[in-house]
Amino acid sequence: MHVIGILGGGQLAGMLAEAAGAMGCEVKIFERDAVSPVSSLTGYTVNGDWNKRDEILRFADSVDYITLENEFVDPAILGMLESEGHNPVPTSRTMKLIQDKLIQKQTLQNTGIDVPEFHAVDSPLDLPPIGDKLGYPMVLKRRLMSYDGKGNTWVNVEGDSHSAWEKLKGREGGLFAEAYCDYLCELATIIVRARDGESLHYPVVETVQRNHICHKVFAPARIPEELKLQAADLAGRAVESVDGIGAFGVEMFLMRDQRILVNELAPRVHNSGHYTIEACETSQFENHLRVLLERPLGSVSMRAPSAVMINILGSVTGSGIPRNMDSVSIPQNVGLHVYGKAQCRPGRKMGHVTALGDTIEEAEQLAEEAAGQIHFE
Repeated sequence: MHVIGILGGGQLAGMLAEAAGAMGCEVKIFERDAVSPVSSLTGYTVNGDWNKRDEILRFADSVDYITLENEFVDPAILGMLESEGHNPVPTSRTMKLIQDKLIQKQTLQNTGIDVPEFHAVDSPLDLPPIGDKLGYPMVLKRRLMSYDGKGNTWVNVEGDSHSAWEKLKGREGGLFAEAYCDYLCELATIIVRARDGESLHYPVVETVQRNHICHKVFAPARIPEELKLQAADLAGRAVESVDGIGAFGVEMFLMRDQRILVNELAPRVHNSGHYTIEACETSQFENHLRVLLERPLGSVSMRAPSAVMINILGSVTGSGIPRNMDSVSIPQNVGLHVYGKAQCRPGRKMGHVTALGDTIEEAEQLAEEAAGQIHFE
């Protein structure tokens, strides 16, 4: 039996663990927190710091394959594992190009991929002249450790420069500024790329954000077929530009002039692809593991004409266990996933539902009916 090691114990690791079990594999988790969403799904969880050489090497020596569920692992640690004969997915080279979001943007731009206009910011004094170039409002972003809108802030006028710099603690990790994008909609897709370069793309989807957090995913996107093909090609080239291996989430903007810009890459399975568990012949989680195990990639075709995924976001601070599960009645053609987090917080992803339908409208109604039943204390 193959043993798969996953760095991180959040909901993505949980869904990877479920897929691995169905594929006949054992899973071991390396997680910083003693209690995590995945702890109930596997009998073997190591608590420690994956950025410490000795701890991570002991863990790596106990498994056959290594992957991760987040982009916060130091690329140098992955490089050390590679030098010791391990083959983590993604690779250290990919993480060097993608973890720092300024370097990620530069890498994409240097490859000829369209991205929003951006500039490095080394001090608050850089912001007024950058604002003259980009116009206001513009977005100020952390280069490292930012996700779900955390690490971003608006600069609406020149007078906001210093407060925005201080809010993001610019002197601690570096920032960059990005032009405001007046887009028609946000798009995403999952690209799965094998070690030999074979690549598949899942349907291009439309995503809707709530306070910078993914709230709904419509599959397929409600845009012309030609634009879907353009978006899929762009996403594939973006993943290839960072030598990506495994599943990658690619987020994009469809602009009003019909241009498509790449917003961000995630070197892992991604929230915009959760619908694939119910809606596709092979989920993003299974295909990621197929890459890891060097098995043939599975079909990414949809099982129904339409699917809608809704994230169940916390609205209060309290228990992570829904208070009313005994009375919940989930409609047919709907999959419910509760992540098992210990605590609920406003805006935190606590679970998701995916509904299948003949139309987007039908699937959305079913998903809303299911998501609306789940309540946390």
